[in-house]
Amino acid sequence: MATITLQGKEIHTIGDVPAVGSAAPDFRLVAGDFSDRSLKDFAGKKKVLNIFISLATGICAESTRKFNQFASEHPDTVMLMISGDLPFASGQFCKDEGLDNVITLSMMRNKDFGRDYGVLMTDGPSEGLTARAVVVLDENDKVLHAELVPEIAQEPDYEAALKALG
Repeated sequence: MATITLQGKEIHTIGDVPAVGSAAPDFRLVAGDFSDRSLKDFAGKKKVLNIFISLATGICAESTRKFNQFASEHPDTVMLMISGDLPFASGQFCKDEGLDNVITLSMMRNKDFGRDYGVLMTDGPSEGLTARAVVVLDENDKVLHAELVPEIAQEPDYEAALKALG
């Protein structure tokens, strides 16, 4: 279990983000077309997993915009935006914002991703949703970088995540 904060108030997660050097847990998440997606769907590519509560919040939306911009500079990398948002809501956000370099994925069918990646919040006002985190994977799904953002109202360390890509 990890401790993070929301405006200074403690919140806990179900575990810890995957350790650098470890194999990333596989997942089953829902894509914009309501198909299931897993790590094997992105085999052979580096991956940035930008994990957050919802695109309806300012910082989550901003991080998606920034990773969309970074994606154009890293064509060998898939930028996965992972939240509890419903696929049509995240798809509409990306359409409205002109974001076509990121892939949105939803935990709508189950919370296994949040548990397996240690980011599911177990208390606080957002209990049952994911804490803000960034996990960077190599082409073989080995963890290169993992950040659980200590304060939910704070942006992730973009520079560290992009540096991990090499």
